Amino acid sequence: MSPIFDCRDPEQLLPGMRQARQAIGRGELIVMPTDTVYGVAADAFSAAAVARLLAAKGRGRQSPPPVLVAGLATARALVAEVPEPIERLVAEFWPGGLTIVMPAQPSLSWDLGDTNGTVAIRMPAERIALELLEECGPLAVSSANLTGKSAAIDIDGARDMLGDSVAVYLDGGMSATGVASTIIDATGLVGPASEHRPVRVLREGAVSRADLRAVLGGLLEAEPEGEEAEDSAAAGAVGGAA
Repeated sequence: MSPIFDCRDPEQLLPGMRQARQAIGRGELIVMPTDTVYGVAADAFSAAAVARLLAAKGRGRQSPPPVLVAGLATARALVAEVPEPIERLVAEFWPGGLTIVMPAQPSLSWDLGDTNGTVAIRMPAERIALELLEECGPLAVSSANLTGKSAAIDIDGARDMLGDSVAVYLDGGMSATGVASTIIDATGLVGPASEHRPVRVLREGAVSRADLRAVLGGLLEAEPEGEEAEDSAAAGAVGGAA
């Protein structure tokens, strides 16, 4: 059975973090708390580890995992460009529950799946997650659940679904919010201004549309209605971001 470390206990925190770092270094999976829901994490630059993450969740390459980062400086190294409106969003909502899809830096050697040249990035507001990100670098992290199941908000829920496909479980107690991050598509803001497109909300979550609009104004797409709203919700459900 894969070990569980209660990171609220100082005597378990250090060995748990050490084993988690070692597992990531070996290309294995860990489960860790975030400020939204529990996440299953792997080295973002190990194609085998990312494939293992997708297999554990029952997903294919068509559902690439988001990447968690320790801050904007790391994010800049992973994306082609950070437009000024996105800098404003980051200043307002990071660390926190906002996942941003942007064009990936084309020079990076990684394989997150069928990304169409994009990457979804987020900086979490959780000390355990941030410490691992500082020490291990960017991590591919998806919500800790099987496809079609609700995201785990405690360690028992995560282990019941993922079992021994995960090498180390880090228990941080009940998730801070239990609400998954909001996912936005900001790819339309990259490139010539004449070709810019509005920011799209792919999944509503911890950050509301009203909060996004307060920062972006008219750069945020109009809220869909009727069937369009249902289509938007369905698209957002694909992401699996923590």
